[in-house]
Amino acid sequence: MNLELLKNIAQQGEGQYLEFKKKANFPEKIVKELVAFANSYGGKLLLGVDDNGMVSGTRNIEGEVFVLEDAIAKLIKPKLAYSVDILKINDKKGVAVFHISEGNKKPYKVKDHSNNEAGTAFVRSGDESLKASREMKEILRRRNNIKDERFVYGDKEQVLMKMLDKAESITLDQFSEEAGISRTVASKTLIKLVLANLLDIAPSAEGDKFFIKTQD
Repeated sequence: MNLELLKNIAQQGEGQYLEFKKKANFPEKIVKELVAFANSYGGKLLLGVDDNGMVSGTRNIEGEVFVLEDAIAKLIKPKLAYSVDILKINDKKGVAVFHISEGNKKPYKVKDHSNNEAGTAFVRSGDESLKASREMKEILRRRNNIKDERFVYGDKEQVLMKMLDKAESITLDQFSEEAGISRTVASKTLIKLVLANLLDIAPSAEGDKFFIKTQD
């Protein structure tokens, strides 16, 4: 990658596959963006780029990269696969591009600190990195094991499909209430239908949205 290409990419603005950071301050917060990319469809973190997409660079870019790579090694589990390009703007300033591929050991998590094995999974939704719901984490985990998901098409599934005939998407709570079933049963039903490729799931700040999957 060269500087001209980087500037063209930055002009697209932050989104599903792109995040900007001026410096590696608070690396424990920045790594959640990387985890979100790995749990979704991959993406790029541009370090040394302003929020408005200006490629202004930052001093001692090698040191900034070191700080972030140290956080990646200590705070992300399982091990994250990534690559880094460092581009110099001038003798004092540079930018770095962290390339994150979609992971094959989902869900990736950010540990609270380096000695704590518990962690939080994040997923990408537009230009946001959101905490993954219980349903999303379960779907990510079970998608690692490729196999046919079987289910019985019963009363609650019929209610669900009628709801989706009337609305583009539904939430877990809407399904639970309309079908008169517990959130636990509703959750298991939605997860099964997503894994069976009949439904898809889209995370949002207001809660996951479930909708009929468009067949390729």
